[in-house]
Formats: sequence, structure tokens, C-alpha cells
Amino acid sequence: MPRNVEIKARVRDMEQVRVLARELSGGPPEILEQEDVFFPAAHGRLKLRRFAADHGQVIFYDRPDLSGPKTCTYAISETREPALLREVLGAALGEAMIVKKLREVYLVGQTRIHLDEVEGLGTFLELEVVLGENESAAAGRKTALALMERLGIEEADLVEGAYADLLAAG
Repeated sequence: MPRNVEIKARVRDMEQVRVLARELSGGPPEILEQEDVFFPAAHGRLKLRRFAADHGQVIFYDRPDLSGPKTCTYAISETREPALLREVLGAALGEAMIVKKLREVYLVGQTRIHLDEVEGLGTFLELEVVLGENESAAAGRKTALALMERLGIEEADLVEGAYADLLAAG
């Protein structure tokens, strides 16, 4: 399964982080409206991400709920029928939570920088350092920590868990 090293952090000054992310990436972001429907899973997390009526992804991922850089394994399957797939998965598993967000994606080397405006939660940054097949998690953590510093993200800004967890916690 593919792996990455991730962090999630609250953003106090989105405009400042946006400017820094754009400078680091050398260009404008890709803008995505996303709706993630989470389903109960015995292990890890399972969600259906809808981008449009005819474009979605089923995503399974597993990572520890820790603040700071952590390794995540994941699998993604594309779908052209996200509404039908939601109906099928919902009937079989039930729905646990829905997360809606506006995401800006910047690419810096092997890292995806996500600037998220999450409905009901506020503004966040995620880093996903995509690891090569033989690349160590330690190398990914080093990259994540360096980018955190360049983006002005402090340890106190880091959060644990998924957006669905934060919404469920109130």
C-alpha cells in the first residue's frame, strides 16, 4: 500500500500561509470542493470523497491519531458514480460523519500542501509527504518538519485525528 507522512495543523493566518505555500510551490493551487462521507470501519478509516456528480474516490487509510508527523498507509479507488456508491456503502455500513471543505492543493517536491476551509471547524493546513517505495518514514518526517518551519507552523498548532473526529468532538 502507498504511504505518506502527514501532519494537520490549525491555521491562524490563512493569507500568510497561502502566500508562503504559493512561493514554495512556484505557482497557483488547484482548488477543490470536497465532500467526504465517512463510514464505520473495523480498522483505520473509510470515506467516499465526492468531487462532482460523476467523480469520486473511495479512500481507506490508517494512521495513528497523534499530533506531529505520522506515517499513513492508504488505498484509493476511483468512481464515476459517487452517489450510487454512497447509497451502497451507507446501506451496508451506515454513515458515520460528513465533512465538507474547500481545499487548495499546492505541490512542493514530493509533498502536497493542503489549505482547507472546513465547514463547522475553520482553517487548517495538511502536509502529505508521499514516500517512495524504499523511502523511510524518517526521511518523510524530516521533510514535513522542514516544511512546517518554512510555513510558520508551530507544534502548538498541530492537531490529532481526522476532521470527522474534530466535528464529532464538537
